[in-house]
Amino acid sequence: MTLRAATRGYRLRFIGLAAALLPALIVAWYVLTTEPQTRFTALGTGGVTGVYYPAGGAICRLLNQQRERHGIRCSVESTAGSIFNLNALRRGDLEFGIVQSDWQHHAWSGSSVFASQGADRDLRAVFALHPEPFTAMARADADVAEFLDSRGKRVNIGNPGSGQRGTVERLMQELDWRMEDFALASESPSREQAAALCDNRVDVILFTVGHPSGSIQEPIATCDARLIPVRGEEVERLIHASPYYSHATLPAGLYPGQDQDIDTFGVRATLVTRAGVPDEVVHALVQAVFENFETFQRLHPALRLLTPEEMVTAGLTAPLHPGAEAYFREQGLLDNGAGE
Repeated sequence: MTLRAATRGYRLRFIGLAAALLPALIVAWYVLTTEPQTRFTALGTGGVTGVYYPAGGAICRLLNQQRERHGIRCSVESTAGSIFNLNALRRGDLEFGIVQSDWQHHAWSGSSVFASQGADRDLRAVFALHPEPFTAMARADADVAEFLDSRGKRVNIGNPGSGQRGTVERLMQELDWRMEDFALASESPSREQAAALCDNRVDVILFTVGHPSGSIQEPIATCDARLIPVRGEEVERLIHASPYYSHATLPAGLYPGQDQDIDTFGVRATLVTRAGVPDEVVHALVQAVFENFETFQRLHPALRLLTPEEMVTAGLTAPLHPGAEAYFREQGLLDNGAGE
């Protein structure tokens, strides 16, 4: 075979191979140019035993179910809690975070633990979630009938960076208490509190949590722990001085062996984001939740009493993100004066 004939044969085979691959190349080009590119977004929550983590998981699950439409993949992150999430949002490490309404207020206004950083004017509200009563539990043998009796006892005040810890410190300010007033001020995260109580390493544990909660059910079932009231003149002053706090009641029968209402105060869980997160991402997230609202409510008991109307305004200090506001207006959930 001559060189010319061999070259011609190779050329023909190359042309044949290219012709065979052409349909696959056309399909690949079509997919790359018409399918939405995946955009990743992270949602910060709290400890895995609390309500923030499953609530965040419910939000991400509903958003991910519509990924073919919007191209967004949401991942839920377990974190130290509200204050951690707000700092991570400020740094740009998270796109969304679940935070207590009081710490949303402080981050937006640059007060309390955020005073040294100043106001975070890039913070944006998305929607409100479940109420979160400040909840205290004591060992049955601790001689603690209510929270004010915990002075001089071994108390878990919560891990630094959590909303629980921040609320405890704010309440202590109102009471004029110091850490030295406790026999022990333990800093265990929420996932370790129940074991610490039942192992007799602490006398009192504190939660800011939605109810019913497995974190409360566990020590009741394991070591006969009991809920105790958080009330008194100082608590009343705290409520009246703070627009994000309100009276709260854990009704009798909420947990096994609880035969009386438990008086306390509380905040609300809220979902927040940054101003720089694209409108279409926030709009898609809100749409995924509100278009599947009954499914969302069923994903955790703490979400069952939510209504769309209260989620638009309750506990929100920072301005609504334009993507959330646009959806709420489309659905008639905001009047002309709201959300400005």
